[in-house]
Amino acid sequence: MKTLEWEDNKLKLIDQTKLPDELTYVYCNNYQDVIVAIKDMIVRGAPAIGVSAAFGMALADIEGADLNKAALEIKAARPTAVNLFWAVDRVLNSEDALTEALKMYEEDMATNRAIGKFGAEVIDDGDTVLTHCNAGALACVDYGTALGVFRAAHEQGKNINVICDETRPRGQGASLSVWEMQQENIPVKLIPDVASGFLMSQGKIDKVVIGADRIARGGVVNKVGSFMVALAAKHHNIPFYVAAPYSTFDNEISIFDTVIEERNGDEVRYYGGARICPECTEVINPAFDITPKELITGIITEKGIIDPI
Repeated sequence: MKTLEWEDNKLKLIDQTKLPDELTYVYCNNYQDVIVAIKDMIVRGAPAIGVSAAFGMALADIEGADLNKAALEIKAARPTAVNLFWAVDRVLNSEDALTEALKMYEEDMATNRAIGKFGAEVIDDGDTVLTHCNAGALACVDYGTALGVFRAAHEQGKNINVICDETRPRGQGASLSVWEMQQENIPVKLIPDVASGFLMSQGKIDKVVIGADRIARGGVVNKVGSFMVALAAKHHNIPFYVAAPYSTFDNEISIFDTVIEERNGDEVRYYGGARICPECTEVINPAFDITPKELITGIITEKGIIDPI
């Protein structure tokens, strides 16, 4: 299934906030609807956000809105994911917004399959692989980046086992990555975020593959918790890979200059609809963290595996 589709001049999105219990869809009729979908994480994952933003620009063009104004508003929806800025600027500089968005849609699927092909080269038969957050088909148009690597290895007939961190506070690993692997009949187990280091110490993890929201000079930005996984992997000499397309690269800045999105504290105060702390508890809720390049074994791209920049 596709995370997003263009139907009758509307953007159709899987509502990822309802998974894994409900497979429902949201329709964006204008670019403001796309902004809400990105902010509320109805659509999430850097590549999916980028292509959704491109269609948001197409909707703005169809409704006759000021494209420069729409571009600024869409870019403000989530400030950390570089694909968002890349996609908006690409459409803004194109001759036809919808044609460019549809082109990016097709490119994303081809790119992810290429990432999967190259990434599968580092996955051995019998490996147990760990991932953090969701960098699967749901984070892209289809197939996925980190989970695309696992899909490709599985399609090659390799026997692999996948371990998914919960990825608190929103639980994308539990609700999305586990669900995706189950749909593909790839063996998968869920662990608490705090358990990955212990499993590594027991020799139960062979490789780590995560996605990325931004890659720049000095390292990678990904869902908060990635840095701790990378530290544990380095300590236990476990290869730690990042899978991402070149559209996620930002060669103009240092990774440490990235603006890290701070999200609503209620994401931490409540879990599964239940309050888990005293009322009015102060919260620090960064959506992402930074993994420095010395902790990264390699970056799996659609053109091959490269060293961190």
